[in-house]
Amino acid sequence: MDSLALFCTGALLAGGLIWFVCILGPAEQKGKRAVDLSGGSISAENVQDNYKQYWSFFRRPKEIETTEKVPDFVDTFYNLVTDIYEWGWGQSFHFSPSIPGKSHRDATRLHEEMAVDLIDVKPGDRILDVGCGVGGPMRAIAAHSRAKVVGITINDYQVNRARLHNKKAGLDSLCEVVCGNFLKMQFPDNSFDGAYSIEATCHAPKLEEVYAEIFRVLKPGSLYVSYEWVTTDKFRAENPEHVEIIQGIERGDALPGLRSYADIAETARKVGFEIVKESDLSKPPAQPWWTRLKMGRIAYWRNHIVVTVLSALGIAPKGTVDVHEMLFVTADYLTRGGDSGIFSPMHMILCRKPESPASS
Repeated sequence: MDSLALFCTGALLAGGLIWFVCILGPAEQKGKRAVDLSGGSISAENVQDNYKQYWSFFRRPKEIETTEKVPDFVDTFYNLVTDIYEWGWGQSFHFSPSIPGKSHRDATRLHEEMAVDLIDVKPGDRILDVGCGVGGPMRAIAAHSRAKVVGITINDYQVNRARLHNKKAGLDSLCEVVCGNFLKMQFPDNSFDGAYSIEATCHAPKLEEVYAEIFRVLKPGSLYVSYEWVTTDKFRAENPEHVEIIQGIERGDALPGLRSYADIAETARKVGFEIVKESDLSKPPAQPWWTRLKMGRIAYWRNHIVVTVLSALGIAPKGTVDVHEMLFVTADYLTRGGDSGIFSPMHMILCRKPESPASS
């Protein structure tokens, strides 16, 4: 009887662990399983060292602000976090306002579709996704608009993930992904019918540089829309709590420095864009974008236990626990930024490249 009870207990524990990892563990879009977590292009034995190197950037702030250092900094970050993002969040690495009665997935998709609707493209047009990640927005936008989307990301591992997802979704004929630096893009002048960036250009050390590149590759008369991470009019640089929150967001999201909402349009005009529209999509009547982070606290703890167990068993690379803990702490800073109103991840700016230099 004791042996039977012991066997049953063991079976329940084993079954519970499998359910915990394989059923609860996968991301909402089933993009990545917990047992497949990796360090992206970083070999498993080097994940922890690369995590330490990532944090060392913040001990040398002058290097973070140096343009040539930033691509490696951002590339390291996305090698470390891409699998965890896919597993715990989904294939769209951004936020969206909550919509009553709709799932987070649906709210995300609508937020993405709005971006392409704003730039007014037609089926067959060639548009640019600036900082495409693993291509969640790209696929939603291609399916919605039937435009041909070219995505660029600094991270080679994300290129491979995006191509895999595009093929699985049956959208590889509409979606192309290239590895490159959006500060020095490999595309010819005047080669795109439209462009968008969703919470991506925040990684640029100087917004002017990435806006200038986007301006260069757009055809005259074409539109560009960006959802920018910014500090809002409620941010006070003399408030220590505000500074702590913003610096926490910067450290946990590979940002060389958050910009003020007031700088965005001025920067776009400086490179030649005409401003068509500007608004903060996080403001009422929009529902809070950070609700998902609050609701996900149990999931974060659950996932952290899974990561800890997998790391202890040698299935997940050493250092994965540190990366996951960093993201957990960052989620708290993001929530505080949303609650206090000092931070927005969706300050929207819609710009047009003039038809000719004379009209600019």
